[in-house]
Amino acid sequence: MNDPRDLLLTLNAARGIARAAACRLALELDRWWPPERPDDEAAAEIGVPRPALRQARALACKARAFAAAEREKAAVLGARVITRLDPDYPRAALAPLDLPPPVLFVLGRLPAPEQPAAALVGSRLADLYGREVATLLGRELAAAGVVVVSGFAVGIDAAAHRGALSDTGIVPPGGPPVTLGVLGSGLGTDYPRGHRELGAAIARRGGLLSEFPCGAQPRPWRFPVRNRLIAALSQATVVVRATPRSGSLVTARLALEIGREVLAVPGRIFDDLSKGPNDLIADGARPVLASRDVLEALGLSLVAKAPPPEPALEGLVGRLFRRLPVADPVTAEDLAGELGEPVETVLGALLELELLGRVRRQPGMAYSRGVA
Repeated sequence: MNDPRDLLLTLNAARGIARAAACRLALELDRWWPPERPDDEAAAEIGVPRPALRQARALACKARAFAAAEREKAAVLGARVITRLDPDYPRAALAPLDLPPPVLFVLGRLPAPEQPAAALVGSRLADLYGREVATLLGRELAAAGVVVVSGFAVGIDAAAHRGALSDTGIVPPGGPPVTLGVLGSGLGTDYPRGHRELGAAIARRGGLLSEFPCGAQPRPWRFPVRNRLIAALSQATVVVRATPRSGSLVTARLALEIGREVLAVPGRIFDDLSKGPNDLIADGARPVLASRDVLEALGLSLVAKAPPPEPALEGLVGRLFRRLPVADPVTAEDLAGELGEPVETVLGALLELELLGRVRRQPGMAYSRGVA
């Protein structure tokens, strides 16, 4: 008797079965295996083409060896294999999907069911404004305990992931994940080129996830399939920058179809990259003017992080800082006279304080305490 998990791995990797048919057959294992009814009858009842069912039954006879090979490929990468029959499959998040994936391959960790998640998506050809916004939102959402989900592509996706990873003080390695990259290829594929270092960082402090077999190459049809996972794994989807034909709008549409919140970052009306988000806002999407808008959509509030303690100031630098007034700036010459130090030495100490952001230089080479 086949282990049903072996059947799921076999279906997931079968090259001759269309993705939709494989997912449908995975939902209906007991209706076609063991093969107790004719192919025509079973295929019609399940709603898949007869050739797909016939091939699935042929592959099922060698499912154990097929599944072992899939598990070995994942093990080489250090990845976990999670089938839809396993307890750590994100069943609640993926429940709204008509055809959830039979198998997930995970390098790193998935967020816990109770951890809030938001998708940040947008164009691969993002401009500086879009990358800055995605980085800022990624950083502030992660700091608030939200998992930043994106598609690991260049442009907005990469900026969102990097933003979530940018503050190493959010959680230590091994703590709750800060970001999740959902791939349009299999794990272990060098795509996008140049993202290996980013992928390793995501796996350390979050997770990389794919429903495609390890080593599967990126194909155009795989990205819309990937997008449905981004939408389902996130309680809210934010479109940062997108042209009218962007795949990010596919993600937004899928999110709406399964009852998730959709938000968009407004942009200049003259920019093609603004048209996608601006059209979403015109259709009723919530505009994102700050990370608090996303947090409110998730039912959360922004908790300000305490600033790191300022370094202790010792020696001449400390004496000089304590002498500096908050207002009524004084000159370096006056400070040198009061402290009994050469002007050149005082100027060096003032420069050090200025670099630390503890001193503000005023017109006329006068100084006071403050933020530069």
